[in-house]
Amino acid sequence: MTRPVPTQQASSDADVVVVGAGPAGATAAFHLARAGLDVALLEKATFPREKVCGDGLTPRAVKSLLAMGIDTSPENGWARNRGLRIYGGGHRIELPWPELASYPDYGLVRPRQDFDELLARHAQKAGARLSEGVTVTGPVLDERTGRVVGVTTRTGRGRDAVDGVVRAPLVIAADGNSARLALSLDIRKRDDRPMGVAVRRYYRSPRTHDDHLESWLELWDGAPGTSNLLPGYGWVFGVGDGTVNIGLGILNTTSAWQDTDYRGLLTRWLDALPAEWGFVEANATGPTRGSALPMGFNRVPHYRDGVLLVGDAAGAVNPFNGEGIAYAMESGQLAAEVVAQALGRPDGPQRERALSAYPQAMKEAYGGYYTLGRLFVTAIGNPHVMRLATRYGLPRPLLMKFTLKLLANLTDPSGGDAMDKVINGLSRLAPAA
Repeated sequence: MTRPVPTQQASSDADVVVVGAGPAGATAAFHLARAGLDVALLEKATFPREKVCGDGLTPRAVKSLLAMGIDTSPENGWARNRGLRIYGGGHRIELPWPELASYPDYGLVRPRQDFDELLARHAQKAGARLSEGVTVTGPVLDERTGRVVGVTTRTGRGRDAVDGVVRAPLVIAADGNSARLALSLDIRKRDDRPMGVAVRRYYRSPRTHDDHLESWLELWDGAPGTSNLLPGYGWVFGVGDGTVNIGLGILNTTSAWQDTDYRGLLTRWLDALPAEWGFVEANATGPTRGSALPMGFNRVPHYRDGVLLVGDAAGAVNPFNGEGIAYAMESGQLAAEVVAQALGRPDGPQRERALSAYPQAMKEAYGGYYTLGRLFVTAIGNPHVMRLATRYGLPRPLLMKFTLKLLANLTDPSGGDAMDKVINGLSRLAPAA
């Protein structure tokens, strides 16, 4: 339900309201501000703040950072990595990030507590008006047209809380997996799309400077070899500051989805890793935290009545690998470009025509690829398929090079090698449902 707007409230105006200052919202706000628009960026928390994530950034995410002019050098606090190390089926293989014209050949690691604030401050420097500690409580609707023309807000708590209104002709919803703004407009989650859950914890470890992201493909819901092999993977990402981000992600394509104790599963997995890596309770720097992963466009439409959904609010997590930051930043930039064009047109049919390009552009960018991803997660939900894939796929470097490009969505869109052409062709042929 939408909240009625009280008659006596503080009010401010902007060209665009961006709800949420995570990677999607901060990126959108940055590009909007660079386009000369007045942007109100509203964040319910205050920085620095925690977010559950693996903290690993593939070259796809690095490209978006570079497009924003962010210094990704080690001297600026970024831990670089050269590729992916995979364990599974008794095998170990190292795969360098592919050399492509479209993407850099390195990945990064940076904790979300630091990363999100860096992006938000970067948007602020570009001209966005960042307000922290502001909870968006609902949309403001135009009584005549039913369009969203702003948001109601609450700053502070209890008796000190102050209600307000921020009005703007367009709103970008970047409020994460909760997607409260979308829900207030009755844009609900699709149950026919995959969902994941991730848990992670930080440990002090000598592996902090590992130059590869590390993925373990065998997660068992009991004793290894005698129980179900779960569809998901564990990760070990060196942060470079003396700690390691360790976690696991599981898909809902298994009957064990509802009954799995994910924190217990993480503990059992870590107990089986080498003792010298230091993944023991005494080295933990904080609690185990978990979060949902909304995948494969599980919330549509991505535009309705003046509101554009980006990032996790749009269900834009890659179903192949659980990567969310790259797609949050890309969808934020895409939404900003559409909004800038739309606001250059008169209010009415011309503007709506421009805004209708956003869901179409999202489909063109990811629709077919995400359809392939949904087929992939359905297949690996079968433990026999997962077992065969790890046992017989990992020893074949050429196949694994292809798999890395497919799972990480790292291809040159035009030209490229034979692998790129196959992956791009499959993505074009797959229906963007």
